[in-house]
Amino acid sequence: MTTTQLPTAPLTNTDKFFIDGDWAKPSSDAMIDVIDSHTEDVYFRVAEAQAADVDRAVTAARTAFDTGPWPRLTPAQRAEYMRAFADALEAKNERNLQIFPRESGMIMAYAVNDCPDAANRLRFYASMADTYSFEEPAMPTAGGAFGLLTREPVGVVGGIVPWNGPLFLSTTKIAPALIAGCTVVLKMASEAPGEGYLLAEAAKEAGLPPGVLNILTAERSVSELLVRDPRVDKIAFTGSSATGKRIAGICAERVARCTLELGGKSAAVILDDMDLDAAAAQIVGDEIFLTGQVCSSLTRIIVGKERHDELVDAIAAGFAAVKVGDPYAAESQMGPLAGARQRERVEGYIAKGIAEGQRLVTGGGRPKHLDRGFYVEPTLFADVDNRSTIAQEEIFGPVLVVIPADSEDHAVALANDTVFGLNASVYTADVNRAKAVGSRLRAGTVGHNACRTDFGVSFGGFKQSGLGREGGTEGLGEYLEAKFSIFEDVPAGYSLK
Repeated sequence: MTTTQLPTAPLTNTDKFFIDGDWAKPSSDAMIDVIDSHTEDVYFRVAEAQAADVDRAVTAARTAFDTGPWPRLTPAQRAEYMRAFADALEAKNERNLQIFPRESGMIMAYAVNDCPDAANRLRFYASMADTYSFEEPAMPTAGGAFGLLTREPVGVVGGIVPWNGPLFLSTTKIAPALIAGCTVVLKMASEAPGEGYLLAEAAKEAGLPPGVLNILTAERSVSELLVRDPRVDKIAFTGSSATGKRIAGICAERVARCTLELGGKSAAVILDDMDLDAAAAQIVGDEIFLTGQVCSSLTRIIVGKERHDELVDAIAAGFAAVKVGDPYAAESQMGPLAGARQRERVEGYIAKGIAEGQRLVTGGGRPKHLDRGFYVEPTLFADVDNRSTIAQEEIFGPVLVVIPADSEDHAVALANDTVFGLNASVYTADVNRAKAVGSRLRAGTVGHNACRTDFGVSFGGFKQSGLGREGGTEGLGEYLEAKFSIFEDVPAGYSLK
């Protein structure tokens, strides 16, 4: 495995887009600098899409859906392409390891799973060609002799992914869309477009028909054109709740479908029977993953006030021991934030917490041994008011707040006192208490004794954490439209049984 610094990214065609099955020259010479999160140097440059490029990509996807073979293939035939796509993508793992940590700050210990996981997501949805009921007889209830319920592709999908997990989140959208029979325009984030080029290479090698998957990189103003285009039937977005609200409003204007996987301010509820050292170790380990740049992070730690100080001490000790540094160094446990803007955001929230009188226990600044890179120390606030800014707004960095509760009922009320509802967890030695308390938490996922998510079954949020679900069978349904056909006789090949 090669982990040495390269002078340039191991990519080709970064001056082009992937449109209509091939590399396409951009409409302008505008370029985007991609910054190495560890060195703050320019790592590589990519073409920046303009309005004409988005139009060309949407045209290709629309044509491929309306007149191309893809929607008219059987799910089993589409699955064969997807398996070839998965194999081609997984073969790029070594190159991905040179890109993903530099763009996002993900340490190598976790980055090694990125490409294989993405490939397996394609294979998972390919396997649904044999297990999902795309068509089934259903007896009419208001006249007619025979009914057929079919689940057909929603159409052209505009996928918009953020920078914190571009390959993971791209395939979470691409895979169900493709097996459903949709065509896709995928818009990569300007901070982390590299994995999009690997996806494009793999799609081309797999022989996906022209226009089935189109990939480009654009800034926000141009990205909105994809959302507004009436030829795009559905938007699948992962990102901030603020942007998600804007997308939802635009989609509502034209009654377009949308799946929105948005922000979180998720609670870990620590019950009175939980071993605090074990809880602290798990909380610290979960929070330093991807430098806290995870929407489902458990960043609000709610514990009985009589155990508050003991838990704070344990988490502070854990944070103090975290080795922060170069994501390629074997000893590193946490890397940098993805970019300057993100570091400024995190530092701004830390300053806000201090200004509002919340107690800073540890962290709060740049690690003293690192003078370059977008680094910030793991940071802990204690005795936090649940109505404070740092307890209510998503920070998207390694910052935890510990909130004291008067009772178990009060802890549940505090956990639910947020506009978000993406994730939660109950820490207890008793699985039955975990189930009972978890059933009272308003979140799309509730874990037990850890930050848990499962894109193999269902992922998504309540309240302002989003609309719809990603992953598993639930996620496939988001890319399908139900059609019920009612006949006066039984078509050939079917029966009333």
